[in-house]
Amino acid sequence: MPNTYTQIHIQVVFAVQNRQSLINDGWKSELNKYITGIIQNNNHKVLQINGMPDHIHILFGMRPTQALSDLMKMVKHDSSKWINDKRLVQGKFSWQSGYGAFSYSKSDVPRIINYIKNQEAHHKKVEFQDEYLKLLKDFNVEYDERYILKPVR
Repeated sequence: MPNTYTQIHIQVVFAVQNRQSLINDGWKSELNKYITGIIQNNNHKVLQINGMPDHIHILFGMRPTQALSDLMKMVKHDSSKWINDKRLVQGKFSWQSGYGAFSYSKSDVPRIINYIKNQEAHHKKVEFQDEYLKLLKDFNVEYDERYILKPVR
């Protein structure tokens, strides 16, 4: 077959280093646009991006031309550098190592878009730690408790 046809929808979730609430409403939209640009410059399509002060969710259509791990490494590295170069936080900003990635069928996409759009309302009821564990359990992802996000104390 001379062409490749795919339909791959991925939601990634990752947190600020030490789960610090550093993503400020004053520049969150700019950050989302910057991350969207990174993903789109790698020929993938962002469907929804949003988050909270301590973490971010991105739903995108992924083309099979790049490894997800390479894309996430670039997104996290370049967006951290952007935040630091603009001096948007005191000290050095970085994302926590690792991420969660979950795949969805086309029929799930509208529901996941809505879920990501409404993160602020969602997190009035559910803490990030519980949300993340639920995703891992819902997708039957094996995990080691030692490496799961821990609440900041």
